[in-house]
Amino acid sequence: MRIAFYAPLKSPRHSIPSGDRLMARLLMEALGLAGHTVDLVSEFRSFQANPDTGSYALLKAEGEAEIARINARWIAEGVPDLWFSYHPYYKAPDLIGPRLSARFGIRYVTAEASWSPRRFVGSWAAAQDYVLAALRQASLNICFTRRDRDGLQQMASTYRLAMLPPFIDTGKFGAPAAGNDTPRLLSVAMMRSGDKFESYRLLGEALRRCVDLPWTYTIVGDGPMRGAVEAAMSDLPAERLTWLGERPQDEIPSILAGGDLLVWPGFGEAYGLAYLEAQAAGVPVVAQDTAGVPEVVHDGTSGLLTPVDDAAAYAAAVRRLLLDARLRRELGGKARAFVFEERSLPRAASTLNALLSRFDT
Repeated sequence: MRIAFYAPLKSPRHSIPSGDRLMARLLMEALGLAGHTVDLVSEFRSFQANPDTGSYALLKAEGEAEIARINARWIAEGVPDLWFSYHPYYKAPDLIGPRLSARFGIRYVTAEASWSPRRFVGSWAAAQDYVLAALRQASLNICFTRRDRDGLQQMASTYRLAMLPPFIDTGKFGAPAAGNDTPRLLSVAMMRSGDKFESYRLLGEALRRCVDLPWTYTIVGDGPMRGAVEAAMSDLPAERLTWLGERPQDEIPSILAGGDLLVWPGFGEAYGLAYLEAQAAGVPVVAQDTAGVPEVVHDGTSGLLTPVDDAAAYAAAVRRLLLDARLRRELGGKARAFVFEERSLPRAASTLNALLSRFDT
């Protein structure tokens, strides 16, 4: 099929590294691997952090202009078979795909769509209307986690839903390293307010409970909260910390391969591709049992999960793996096998192609 791909939150070509952008690129790769022709049809960004009536009216006007542009292009160059919308939600609804799909009579598909009943107020209500209309129109809504699927199913049992577990390109990950004499902890995450900073905060609290043990900690990431993150880690021995800042995506596999344990609590994580990447490198994970994290980290098999916002429990899990190199190796081996066998790009391409073939009307 010819597939028009669109990500209203953030274009796959967006310059700022993020799991959202990476997942969009992986979906495009999976569709291509399955034999489809994929066109990034638009880079129009519908995201608004806190809209008011005027700003939303302006955004809709920009959407109308984008519809007109794509409409003219399709008339001149031909119409695709399917519109694929990645991650439409109340802050970034798909304002253009449903309209164009209906106008040209092509299938409309969403992936990782979500709807929040708590946000059906004020200026958000208009955005929520677009999300609901898209979910109803879609011939298929692909969910990455059971949490998202159950949320959509609870809202309307008539939606056509299917599961595609989160995945990564395992081909970028070579053989695991031998491990370090002094265990090396790692995290890979942006430094911004909200859930990301909360994870850094709890991590700082937990690691302060582990300073009696030997370890080093390599921090990959940057962002507007860099100063606050450094302050959260200021009580830790400075000589143990390595601040790598933001690194290109193609460097992440080798950085992870040099580690022994990924430490990232994961407040509010939809799922967290960094967890899958670490496991692909043979590195086990310590995270919280929250949101979509259990979809990508299996407690006791590929890592350890702890209760939410419990620094003592998190520190205990880190200490357990710092003290038990055999268990680290065992979990790392199982983690790598899990990702390569169940969460690889070829596996996802096969699943995705089967879903699109099954829901073909």
